[in-house]
Amino acid sequence: MSIIELLLKEIEQEAQITRKFLSIIPNDKFDWQPHPKSMTIKRLATHIAELPSWITMGLTTDELDFANNPYQPEDINNTTGLLALFERSFVDGKAHLEATNETVLQQPWVLRSGDHVILSQTKYDTVRVSISQTIHHRAQLGVFLRLLDIPIPGSYGPSADEM
Repeated sequence: MSIIELLLKEIEQEAQITRKFLSIIPNDKFDWQPHPKSMTIKRLATHIAELPSWITMGLTTDELDFANNPYQPEDINNTTGLLALFERSFVDGKAHLEATNETVLQQPWVLRSGDHVILSQTKYDTVRVSISQTIHHRAQLGVFLRLLDIPIPGSYGPSADEM
């Protein structure tokens, strides 16, 4: 398998798990947060739903400068809208990954805030960061849901709630 085929397989697998987690967020818990320093479920889940779009951004741009492009999350207030955002992001990211080639994956990509460089890496690494961030933030969401006593779906096998 090529690198692109492997990445496509991985994003498909992770999308299946992510859909399960996003789909069980109760609409009345979007403003809940476990700690004042934590994100709300709405903020966290919206970020998770948008992360596949970082694949598109990584493949179609050479950088993201937060100083010139402040983060503006979509205002999602229910699970249906959240899943729709995820599907749009996923379909777009997957289409761009399918259309690219390994030469593009080797090109540089930079994440910055003005003169401060946060990340300087290849476009391949940017795709991997999108996948890793999805997994990382999905695990955070799982903790949030557990604290709300919402049964957690399995990720890479059955969860304690499914046993």
